[in-house]
Amino acid sequence: MADRGCPLEAAPLPAEVLESLAELELELSEGVDPCLQTESRVPGPLLTAPTAKPQKPRANSRDERFRSDVHTEAVQAALAKYKERKMPMPSKRRSALVHSSVETYTPPDTSSASEDEGSLRRPGRLTSTLLQSHSGIEPWLDRVIQGSSTSSSASSTSSHPGGRPAAAPSASTALAGLTAHAHIDPHSAPPDVTTGLVEHSHFERPQMASVRGVPRGHGRNMLETADGVPVNSRVSSKIQQLLNTLKRPKRPPLKEFFVDDFEELLEVQQPDPNQPKPEGEQMAVLKGEPLSVGTSGPPTLLAALQLWGTTQPKAPCLTALDTSGKAICTLTYGKLWSRSLKLAYTLLSKLTSKNEPLLNPGDRVALVFPNSDPVMFMVAFYGCLLAELVPVPIEVPLTRKDAGSQHVGFLLGSCGVTLALTTDACQKGLPKAPTGEVATFKGWPPLAWLVIDGKHLTKPPKDWYPLAQDTGSRTAYIEYKTSKDGSTVGVTVPHSSLLAQCQALTQVCGYTEAETLTNVLDFKRDAGLWHGVLTSVMNRMHVISIPYALMKVNPLSWIQKVCSYKARAALVKSRDMHWSLLAQRGQRDVCLSSLRMLIVADGANPWSISSCDAFLNVFQSRGLRPEVICPCASSPEALTVAIRRPPDLGGPPPRKAVLSMNGLSYGVIRVDTEEKLSVLTVQDVGQVMPGASVCVVKVDGVPYLCKTDEIGEICVSSVATGTAYYGLLGITKNVFETVPVTADGVPVSDRPFTRTGLLGFIGPENLVFVVGKLDGLTVVGARRHNADDIVATALAVEPMKFVYRGRIAVFSVTVLHDDRIVLVAEQRPDSSEEDSFQWMSRVLQAIDSIHQVGVYCLALVPANTLPKAPLGGIHISETKQRFLEGTLHPCNVLMCPHTCVTNLPKPRQKQPEVGPASMIVGNLVAGKRIAQASGRELAHLEDSDQARKFLFLADVLQWRAHTTPDHPLFLLLNAKGTVTSTATCIQLHKRAERVAAALMEKGRLDAGDHVALVYPPGVDLIAAFYGCLYCGCVPVTVRPPHPQNLGTTLPTVKMIVEVSKSACVLSTQAITRLLKSKEAAAAVDVRTWPTILDTDDIPKKKVASIFRPPSPDVLAYLDFSVSTTGILAGVKMSHAATSALCRSIKLQCELYPSRQIAICLDPYCGLGFALWCLCSVYSGHQSVLVPPLELESNVSLWLSAVSQYKARVTFCSYSVMEMCTKGLGAQTGALRMKGVNLSCVRTCMVVAEERPRISLTQSFSKLFKDLGLPARAVSTTFGCRVNVAICLQGTTGPDPTTVYVDMRALRHDRVRLVERGSPHSLPLMESGKILPGVKVIIAHTETKGPLGDSHLGEIWVSSPHNATGYYTVYGEEALHADHFSARLSFGDTQTIWARTGYLGFLRRTELTDASGERHDALYVVGSLDETLELRGMRYHPIDIETSVIRAHRSIAECAVFTWTNLLVVVVELDGLEQDALDLVALVTNVVLEEHYLVVGVVVIVDPGVIPINSRGEKQRMHLRDGFLADQLDPIYVAYNM
Repeated sequence: MADRGCPLEAAPLPAEVLESLAELELELSEGVDPCLQTESRVPGPLLTAPTAKPQKPRANSRDERFRSDVHTEAVQAALAKYKERKMPMPSKRRSALVHSSVETYTPPDTSSASEDEGSLRRPGRLTSTLLQSHSGIEPWLDRVIQGSSTSSSASSTSSHPGGRPAAAPSASTALAGLTAHAHIDPHSAPPDVTTGLVEHSHFERPQMASVRGVPRGHGRNMLETADGVPVNSRVSSKIQQLLNTLKRPKRPPLKEFFVDDFEELLEVQQPDPNQPKPEGEQMAVLKGEPLSVGTSGPPTLLAALQLWGTTQPKAPCLTALDTSGKAICTLTYGKLWSRSLKLAYTLLSKLTSKNEPLLNPGDRVALVFPNSDPVMFMVAFYGCLLAELVPVPIEVPLTRKDAGSQHVGFLLGSCGVTLALTTDACQKGLPKAPTGEVATFKGWPPLAWLVIDGKHLTKPPKDWYPLAQDTGSRTAYIEYKTSKDGSTVGVTVPHSSLLAQCQALTQVCGYTEAETLTNVLDFKRDAGLWHGVLTSVMNRMHVISIPYALMKVNPLSWIQKVCSYKARAALVKSRDMHWSLLAQRGQRDVCLSSLRMLIVADGANPWSISSCDAFLNVFQSRGLRPEVICPCASSPEALTVAIRRPPDLGGPPPRKAVLSMNGLSYGVIRVDTEEKLSVLTVQDVGQVMPGASVCVVKVDGVPYLCKTDEIGEICVSSVATGTAYYGLLGITKNVFETVPVTADGVPVSDRPFTRTGLLGFIGPENLVFVVGKLDGLTVVGARRHNADDIVATALAVEPMKFVYRGRIAVFSVTVLHDDRIVLVAEQRPDSSEEDSFQWMSRVLQAIDSIHQVGVYCLALVPANTLPKAPLGGIHISETKQRFLEGTLHPCNVLMCPHTCVTNLPKPRQKQPEVGPASMIVGNLVAGKRIAQASGRELAHLEDSDQARKFLFLADVLQWRAHTTPDHPLFLLLNAKGTVTSTATCIQLHKRAERVAAALMEKGRLDAGDHVALVYPPGVDLIAAFYGCLYCGCVPVTVRPPHPQNLGTTLPTVKMIVEVSKSACVLSTQAITRLLKSKEAAAAVDVRTWPTILDTDDIPKKKVASIFRPPSPDVLAYLDFSVSTTGILAGVKMSHAATSALCRSIKLQCELYPSRQIAICLDPYCGLGFALWCLCSVYSGHQSVLVPPLELESNVSLWLSAVSQYKARVTFCSYSVMEMCTKGLGAQTGALRMKGVNLSCVRTCMVVAEERPRISLTQSFSKLFKDLGLPARAVSTTFGCRVNVAICLQGTTGPDPTTVYVDMRALRHDRVRLVERGSPHSLPLMESGKILPGVKVIIAHTETKGPLGDSHLGEIWVSSPHNATGYYTVYGEEALHADHFSARLSFGDTQTIWARTGYLGFLRRTELTDASGERHDALYVVGSLDETLELRGMRYHPIDIETSVIRAHRSIAECAVFTWTNLLVVVVELDGLEQDALDLVALVTNVVLEEHYLVVGVVVIVDPGVIPINSRGEKQRMHLRDGFLADQLDPIYVAYNM
């Protein structure tokens, strides 16, 4: 055998190192899929080119080291190039840790012993391992938890009911200095006046109305959030680590590419100008020697069977062994012949259905036999051939839901299989249905099962002989093949190919009669079947079949059988050689001198060379001759492709090639001399088979012949190949009828070629070299990587410590139009969290260094949880399927989208805007109508006398008390639906007088003083409001603190009282007590409360005179609320604005004293306050008040009230609508029985300050359609801080319209209308009709110029009920000027507008409004403050959140925010904690695919953690502050690299 090249000089390793390496080998070699031989691979630095002249074999020049040693060296050298880089370790909650570790303390293998490759252990180790692992659980857990990077104790000090985390630190300390230091930045919208506080209300989630900010006196040495929230948490330091890691340059660099005005184009990977290109000549077709058909032997296989069965009946044909290595059965040729005849007779004559034979010639029959029973399989196979039936051998299904079982079912169904043959023992072991019959497996056709043990068969009559024809193109058998995507196809092998294959193998292997062959392979398919079942019978050979279970117990068994039977040939895989190496110590009596051929069936695996070398190294001294090792290459389609022959059969000396991995990734052969780390050493697999022609063609597109130095797919043209995929004509043509062509397009042959699925090239002396399989190929960018090579590199990184039995799967998933590499490994039960994470980061570095490719996702799963292939290896396609579906349940995940995804669109550069001069002509902007619209004119609608009379609400109430004293204005309902309090005009007037008297006497207040009203929702609040107006005070409504959560809700109350400069607090007795309680003192300084008046028992007194404001522009009340960005802002409402607001709502909703409306809103701010406290008094209608809190104990309260009071108009919030949709989904029938009828509703309006939530409103409409809710009743309103009611659907006017816009265009601040259902389409619903007296215009966010119709810009509003400004501590004017008195930069520069801070657009529709004009619809897209500026584009959080919620069924809610330009996605997991990590990859994928954004951090939390305010809006900034302050107690935090 020729020298395999000189190794690098290396000192011999010490014995103990070799000892531990051997153990490593054993560990690694177990449980790896036979078709993915991963255990024996490592790019070794063997830098020898294929030598031109064969040298004399020199034993001492062999590489003395095991391959793992060489491999590990390469990887260690690669890792050494990286400095120790700190990567942020994911945080995991303790409960998740406990789950992932303790559950994996399973015995080393739970799968069936006969089938699994993965449980080889030396006797005596098993018990000790189990004991050690169990005794080690506790200390290990403690160690992990101490080192774990999330402290649960810090974040579990929750004061919420149910122990939810509090969202922010107490602010009492900060309050003292606030008034002194609160300098307000002129650029932030409203003043940000407080530290992060939380106000809680009884909803499912923490109801946040809290506010953020920072006392300016704090030192600057703490890390702060963007808005100045102090942060000193671990989370921030991890994000800093992540940013440091991401600063490294990406490979490859981003190229310049074209960005269309409307499209974001993904970068197309440009070819690297320096990439190696093939330079050789075009290859020629390589022809094998002619197939010499021996004249002496039998003409066909069945003729051979009959000949030997009748003339040599005693000759042994097959010996089967049990798991102890004893021969349990030797099948003679006589027995094989007689039993096969018996079976054929039974199949043809005894199986009938309705007097018709069950089977006809050519029918397909399934063969279901375990790997331990070759004898019965052989009988069944030949019995089918004799009966002219087509055997379809498959694996024994172990459970009803085996991985891939469905695909096998598809194969059986497509082959029309109705009968399965099996043995008695096997049939007893199959899963049974309750009837006792074999269960129907998932996806399988109905099968009849026939047991073929002797007693079940019928002996044929003496003169009976089957008429089997075993020549020609009729199908002989079908071999199953599982492809990359998991689908199973059947390769049909005709009789002619079967015969030619047997003859060719006989010729190249020199098989002779009565030779002995030891077979370790699966005898049902591939080389195990061709050599061990077919060719052996042709030549009357004796086969010793070694079952897999025996190999697991005794890896040396095959070598011992070669010795004891003096076998001339052995058929093994490199894995078997490898195992026996490890077990051979101390075995002195082994002799392999009888072997003339050791056929290595997976020699096509590029890594088999190391096993062959090491095996020869050890066993050469035991009689093994170097030239005996014969690697071969085969594929299910082409059968045997090439095989190395010993010199006495005319084979040339063996060769090896050391190839550059970089060259290989470009499909080019380069002998590597430079980069010693990333090389692949491959051995030849011999010469082409006799009678065959071979060529190498390009993998993609037209099958052009490759050049001599180019890697391509090997194709074979021969009479000995498969001919089709059964029943699949399309792919058959592509694979079995390929016509290779030269560069000029001329076919190289008139005969078609078969594609083998093997990648390789033809080397010197016409030797075939294989470098990988097409199925394992992943194309990343422009380069191709082999999954096996990547597995090998991962296995070289200290696998003993982390990887359970070397079980690693590598596959690719397509994300953003490119393959991304995913690596999944089983983690050993005893490896700690930190160690595993460190191993993961080292694997990433090793793969990056050796293969120059990034790993997109690296996941560790608990030991023994990956789906298994029939022989115990990993079922790759099933693993991939689970990864994509989110059912893999990893215990550790590391995603690297930042490093892998290099084809994102280029960040957008803002274009300079066109100047105003060229844009505006009349009322057109750039050729389009200016986007301007208005509600109906107030002047035309009612006489101005009444408007003048109703200028002050206090006057209106007195007038109503005088003219209609007993007219009911308010009804308050409790949770049971009973009326708890009412107020007529006179009652309300009198209660207001009493409050006014108390304020003036007890409170000693003057006109103009501010009064805080801290009441629960009810009539008391309304009376107190009018009491303030009666004495000239300015009321401020404040949500009361939550008694169970004072620590977070009381500081907000205190804050509003202080910021609004309230001189007095009005409240009920219970709340007064609460404000002064001990618990309150712990949260705020109770000594600094202003006067607190309890209005429950004030004396009945009249006011001497009711205050009348000197002018309508005097302040009427202050409206304080917390924006979704967490900023507390109070706006000033004058008397004029208040009455104008009521007048517009009255006209829009047609409210008269005879009407009843139902209101289910919070009464503390915005439109909710106006509807609850103001409108009834102004319009005289009766309001049925339903506090939203009461819905917690009775969800149907609001809808029952609407039905009971026959309300035409009703208002609610999104959170109320969501509660009804979720809580009453299954109860509509019960409600109908109770008489709930919603047909009275003309309009049901959702009060909101956001983009309409179409999916919620639609599902609400659909759900309650059954209760009579009209289809068009539900609509939304739109208001904001500067104007609480801009749009309201009202009772007249056209229905709200919906348009579909392109989400990608929105990111560029453009509106592009698209058809419903088109990709990236986003539905937007009109936010109701613009109110009377309101004018709206769309202005450019930066230039402040007017925009045209259907252009996206900021919504500006002009109306008599605009607020007059922010109420701020020092009255900073800059804010007012900007927000409340903006002017356009050109066009109509006189009108004064208020800026809403919301993006939207106006669009003229085809509909007409009440005045006969065409209707202008206003569409709200989202708040400017909430938008995320990423990659130069503007994203709306709700769009990303909607995508994320769709990604997996267990994502209950989601919120996103940015921190230091990283996108953070928080998802609530509605499922088991161990499923949490499945979400990391799914979330990352969906945001990449749909939004072209890379997620920086994925945070998985419990349901209810994302804070939501009373309007049902997410408080994303609160969430952000809670996250950065490490207060969310997350289940898992993943930092994407």
